[in-house]
Amino acid sequence: MRDAVIVEAVRTPVGKRNGGLSGVHPVDLSAHVLTSLVQRAGLDPAEVDDVIWGCVSQVGEQTFDIARTAVLAAGWPESVTGVTVDRQCGSSQQSVHFAAAGLVAGQYDVVVAGGVESMSRVPMGTARAGADPFGEAFRKRYDGAQINQGLGAETIAERWGLSRQQCDEFSVASHEKAAAARAEGRFDAQIAPVTTPDGTVVSQDEGIRESTVEKLGTLKTVFRPEDGVITAGNSSQISDGSAALLMTTSEKAAELGLTPIARVHTAVLAGADPVVMLTAPIPATQKALARSGLSIDEIGAFEVNEAFAPVPLAWLADIGGDAKALNPNGGAIALGHPLGGSGARIMTTLVHHMRDNGIRYGLQTMCEGGGQANATILELL
Repeated sequence: MRDAVIVEAVRTPVGKRNGGLSGVHPVDLSAHVLTSLVQRAGLDPAEVDDVIWGCVSQVGEQTFDIARTAVLAAGWPESVTGVTVDRQCGSSQQSVHFAAAGLVAGQYDVVVAGGVESMSRVPMGTARAGADPFGEAFRKRYDGAQINQGLGAETIAERWGLSRQQCDEFSVASHEKAAAARAEGRFDAQIAPVTTPDGTVVSQDEGIRESTVEKLGTLKTVFRPEDGVITAGNSSQISDGSAALLMTTSEKAAELGLTPIARVHTAVLAGADPVVMLTAPIPATQKALARSGLSIDEIGAFEVNEAFAPVPLAWLADIGGDAKALNPNGGAIALGHPLGGSGARIMTTLVHHMRDNGIRYGLQTMCEGGGQANATILELL
């Protein structure tokens, strides 16, 4: 029976907005991780059947099927194809799902899943500037509601009774966990340092900083000035970055002399209210657990994207599980959230964490624009 296994996973550092990676074209950033991926695996890129690449703002420098352009920029054979995917913040996690499905179905033998976003060069919202992406029928169905993730995060905080203090405490903890992971070298094996056009080498995540609840408490709320809880300090950072995973089947890995790290055990999707938008990780996780036959206590690591602090806090309140296993190396509040690259960045971090700590099962889920979520359970091999 065919399966889908991950044999290598690599990412760039995550650059802050207008930071160290802002001078690197997103095609070149993508090509860099593709090159690093096959070099680390010792694989001839001609073996790759397809590259499935997440990217949200497919406009300007990130258009013209950036997956295919990145393949060619990496110097790979012209026979290697590429396709670009948009499931909003979960685009490159969806890339992994499509890759796994293709492997199990026999459409692929070797495939790369990943993604990129350069939010410094292609600012968020550029693709729909001056345009209405919803149309009359959608707006009529949802009674003209304002579609805004920040307001959705405020709604979650209100419904789950999450205070500003709780959100800020979670955010400080994210930075502390990420800082400890960086200091202890836990990210070193997963990062491929980037040499920028001016010769600067960017080798570490740029968003991690020291903070306190008191400092975060001085920041103004963004979406509800009078009674809100969401600030820049308890939200994900606008970032640049790319990540990729090399996937194949167990049989093909043995044939090529590759050592699988983890198997894609379960991959599901869930949809929820598109106005609140950010709650779908909860039903996606429930669906993944039900389909996998695993209990929450059997999962040793959870990655729930920190789009805003209320998202993982609400998830934890409803799903349960060990809070210490949630985002153990920090999340997007500290590391950053390069939209189309985040799913693969998070999964790269998860795969390395599972291998480093002998964790049999790990689960990843992300909220996505339109009120969707991917959930993936990996099994360590």
